[in-house]
Amino acid sequence: MSLEIRPVQTKKDLMKFIKMQWKIYEGDPYWVPPLIMERKKILDREHHPFYQHAEMEMFLAYRDDKIVGRIAAIKNDLHNQVHNDKVGFFGFFEAINDQEVANALFDSAANWLKSKGLTHMRGPANPSSNDEYGMLIEGFNDSPRFLMTYNPPYYLDLCENYGLKKVKDLYAYKLEYDKITKVKKIEEVQDVVRRRYNLKLTSLNMKDLNNELKKVKYVYNKAWEPNWGFVPMTDEEIDAMAKDLKLIVDPELVMFGEINGEVVGFSLTMPDYNQIFKKLNGRLFPFGFIRLFTDRKKITWCRILTLGIIPKYQKKGIDAVFYYEIIHRAAKRGIYLGEASWVLEDNEMMNRSALMMQGELYKKYRIYEKEI
Repeated sequence: MSLEIRPVQTKKDLMKFIKMQWKIYEGDPYWVPPLIMERKKILDREHHPFYQHAEMEMFLAYRDDKIVGRIAAIKNDLHNQVHNDKVGFFGFFEAINDQEVANALFDSAANWLKSKGLTHMRGPANPSSNDEYGMLIEGFNDSPRFLMTYNPPYYLDLCENYGLKKVKDLYAYKLEYDKITKVKKIEEVQDVVRRRYNLKLTSLNMKDLNNELKKVKYVYNKAWEPNWGFVPMTDEEIDAMAKDLKLIVDPELVMFGEINGEVVGFSLTMPDYNQIFKKLNGRLFPFGFIRLFTDRKKITWCRILTLGIIPKYQKKGIDAVFYYEIIHRAAKRGIYLGEASWVLEDNEMMNRSALMMQGELYKKYRIYEKEI
């Protein structure tokens, strides 16, 4: 049976690339189909702002003219400028349980990256660390939260048999309102910190979004700069993200921390819209859009996507104030379960905070790497 790898060249190819996931996950009760319109947007190499500093080639694997896998090879110039290395990425990987197929896909990505002068292949990144990142290695018996990844367990064997090695693990913590509110230390710490630093938390002002986004850009690129694998988001990327989230964001769950007028922290918490997307089968229109608003009050989980404090105010307990506010604001909306994700395995400060809140380390994701 002949195996062939072909690059994605036409709009028809792109739709095949997107929709082949439905074949892989058919009958999987935990998979959440991505919104097709959102996938088309992130894979649009002509218009999405990510490709102002990156290149990508997509490949489809065919066996006897049937699609059996896919992969993208990504050259992220901004990453290599920031870290002064020559790392390329693979992403959007999907394949049947067949090592020959996986090897051919990984080889195609590696050869393309090598032709661009890169020396290592890392991933999965869909398409960067600012998007869906990592391969699920623990926690397969649960659907992913909003903007988190999901994959079959056999993907780990496909990666490791190819020679990909762990370079970093990412953690996801389950947070429960009932457990957190029993930890008196959190309430005490947040009260002391507010008074000691004259810390004020404000909600996102949707009527002044341009100025609010300036604060996001300031904190995001300052707070995460020291982190492994961090790549700053460009102004255009943050603007695009804000546009995507504008219709579904809950302003009360987006907060800024200010001390004497200076912005020192930012958190973004989203209701787990995957609980709705799971029922839409990738189609937002015509009826999914209505469901997005009628069913949002039924959402039982939220995800803390981002919580960052600028370096000079870190290790002062300010994160405890954010967590305290997040859990109470979410509870007012009937949401008593949360996920803090993703957290680098060696980010001691964030892991300690999650454990202080009685968080359960219930999912792990892996970033792989191979010299090419």
